[in-house]
Amino acid sequence: MKYRLAGVLAAAAMLGSVLLLSAMLPENAETRVHQHLTSRGPDAGCDCDGGELCTHLPLVLIDTQGQEIPGEPIGGPSGGTDLGFTLTEDGEAMLSAHISVIWGDDSNHHPSDEPDLESEMLIRVRGNSSRYFDKKGYLIRLTDGDGAYRNEEMMGMDTHYEWALHGPYLDKTLIRNYMWYNIAGEIMDYAPNVRFCEVMVNGEYKGVYVMTETITNGEDARLNISEPIDGTTKTGYVVRLDRGSSNELKNITTFTNFSLRSLMQMNIVYPRSGSLTEELAGAIEQDFSDFEKALYSYDYDTDDYGFDQWIDAGSFADYFILNEFTTNYDAGWLSTYLYKDIGGKYKMVVWDFNSACDNYTQSTMTPQHFEMQNCVWYYMLLKDENFVARIIDRYRELRETILSDDALAAYIDETIDYLGPAVGRNFEVWGYTFSEYRPLRPEDRNPEDHEEAVKQLKESVYNRGAWMDEYIDALQQYCHESKVKKFNH
Repeated sequence: MKYRLAGVLAAAAMLGSVLLLSAMLPENAETRVHQHLTSRGPDAGCDCDGGELCTHLPLVLIDTQGQEIPGEPIGGPSGGTDLGFTLTEDGEAMLSAHISVIWGDDSNHHPSDEPDLESEMLIRVRGNSSRYFDKKGYLIRLTDGDGAYRNEEMMGMDTHYEWALHGPYLDKTLIRNYMWYNIAGEIMDYAPNVRFCEVMVNGEYKGVYVMTETITNGEDARLNISEPIDGTTKTGYVVRLDRGSSNELKNITTFTNFSLRSLMQMNIVYPRSGSLTEELAGAIEQDFSDFEKALYSYDYDTDDYGFDQWIDAGSFADYFILNEFTTNYDAGWLSTYLYKDIGGKYKMVVWDFNSACDNYTQSTMTPQHFEMQNCVWYYMLLKDENFVARIIDRYRELRETILSDDALAAYIDETIDYLGPAVGRNFEVWGYTFSEYRPLRPEDRNPEDHEEAVKQLKESVYNRGAWMDEYIDALQQYCHESKVKKFNH
C-alpha cells in the first residue's frame, strides 16, 4: 500500500511540474518530452532479489564480444603529438557489435530483462577533447543483418539510426547537456532529443549517460530536411564549423574561411557520404559563401540584399542568448551547426554544453562579459540595430519564463531528484574524479562532491542571469553609428 501511495504522490508532483513548465513556455512552443517530468522516477517498489543492477532509468547493454571499441586517441595531451585514433583488428574505424536497450516505464530495469530494442550496430569512441576522458562517449549506428542503417525508436525518441552516447565526466553534475538541450528545444525550432540512461559494456557498469539524437536527417527524424533531388544539386543540408572531417569531400572552403583565414574548418554533415557528390558539395559551398558575402558586404542590413534574405534571424538570436547565458564559448567556433532546407533559410542548432555555466578550465565569468559578438557571423550581425533589438527583447521575454531563476532552479532540482540513486552508482565508478581529476583553475573552483557541483551550477546560472539583466542593453554599443559607419555606404 505504501508503494501505491508513493506512486500516486509522485505522479501528482510530476503533473504539477509539467503544468508549471508549460505555463512558463512561449505560447507557440511545440511539445517536447522532458524525461524527468514524464517518466517513472526512482522508487523502492522493485521486488527483484538485488542480485543484478536494478534501475528506473533506461538501461543500455553493449556487447562487443570482448573486442576493444576503436576511436581511442593515440598520443595526445599527456603523450605528446596526437598520432590519430585506434582502429579495429580489421583496420576499420567502427566496430560491429550488439546493443540491447530496456526502457519500459512500468517497472525497474535489469540486465536480464527482455529488451525493448535489440540490434546490430557500429560503434566507436566519439568526441574531440572528451576522447581523452576516462569515461568514454560513443557514436553508435544501428544496422540490420546486411549492414544497412536501421532507423529505430530509442527510449521513446523519434526513429533514427545514429545516436551519440554522452558520458558526463567533466560535468560532475551529470545534467548540463540534458538540461540545456531540452531548454533549447522549447525555445528554438529544433534541438537534439535526449534521454538519461545507464550503460554496461560487456557486463561492466559504466555509469550514467545521456543518449542523444545526432544532428542529421533521417527517415521520420525530427530534423526533417529534404534529401538530395536526383539529377540536381538541390538538397537540404547540415554544416558544422569545427575541426573539419577526415573525408575531404565533406570539407568546404567558405568565404570567411578563405578571406578571414579562420582556423576552424566548415564541413558537410548531411547529405551523408553515400549521397554526397563533388557537384553537390560544390553547390553547398557556393550557397554558404553567397550568404557570407551578403553578410560582409556594404548591403549587410538592406532588405533586398542583406543577411535577412539568408538567415532565420530569430534562430540566430536564440542561439546567441542561450550560449551567452550559459557562457558556452565554444559556440561560434567549435561544435557549431547550421541547417538549411531547399528554399529555406539558415537556422542554428545548439550542441555541447559540457563546459557551459562556468565549467571551462579558466572561468568564463571572471570578469563577466559578452563574448559572442567576436564570433564569425555574429561579428556582423550585431552591427544591425534591428538584430540587436531582437536579442534584447527576446532575452527579457525568456527571463520572464523558461530562463527565470525559479524555472531554472526547479529544473535542476527536479532533474537531480529524477536521477536519484543512479547518481550514487555513477560515482561509485567515477567518484575518484573529485580528488584526482580537477581541471578547473584556480584549483578551488573544482567541486568536492556531486552536491557541491550542483550548487556551483545553480550559482553560475543565478549570477549570469543577474549580470545579463543589468547589462543586456550594452549590446547596443555594437550597432552604434560610431562602431558601424565604416561598414556602411
